Amino acid sequence: MRKLTYYVATTIDGFIASPDGGSDFFPVAEDLAAYMNARHPETVPTAFHEPAGLADAPNLRFDTVLMGRGTYEPALAAGITSPYAHLRQYVFSRTLTSGDPAVEVVSDDPLPFVRKLKEQEGAGIWLCGGGRLAGALLPEIDELIVKRYPVAIGTGIPLFSAGFHPRRFGLADCRAFGNGAAVLTYTRGLD
Repeated sequence: MRKLTYYVATTIDGFIASPDGGSDFFPVAEDLAAYMNARHPETVPTAFHEPAGLADAPNLRFDTVLMGRGTYEPALAAGITSPYAHLRQYVFSRTLTSGDPAVEVVSDDPLPFVRKLKEQEGAGIWLCGGGRLAGALLPEIDELIVKRYPVAIGTGIPLFSAGFHPRRFGLADCRAFGNGAAVLTYTRGLD
């Protein structure tokens, strides 16, 4: 069965974006980018593969990406209708319609959809965001890769937006970087 991995950046107070969806407050670190790009090159948007030196990089872990509408809309606003053209792309929204055949808009309940997706042949599935989608898919998340940055913003879009539904994860790896960020990898534990 395929694994669902929620790979995301967060503040130390648990937000993945500002209230308006912005994320430009996360500090950049070359050592962190090099580390993540070497392990997960497919998580870099297609338009940035060449500038990041990843033009010929293969997909190492994922062949599918899941996005909520709020995660997908910044690409649309920039005129990019297929931000991860090197992956199968699904956007969960009840209001969007796709203008790009490479992006499938899913208006159905995400939980049964992802359960069926996990049963299909293929590589891993990357949950790109956002918080509401992550909250809805929490029962199916097998792994969390959290880039935790040393910044607090007080309010914004939470890492999970699902109400109170405790799930246990075990820490599998932790790495610190020059800008004070840490990458924490968790695997699903006992519920």
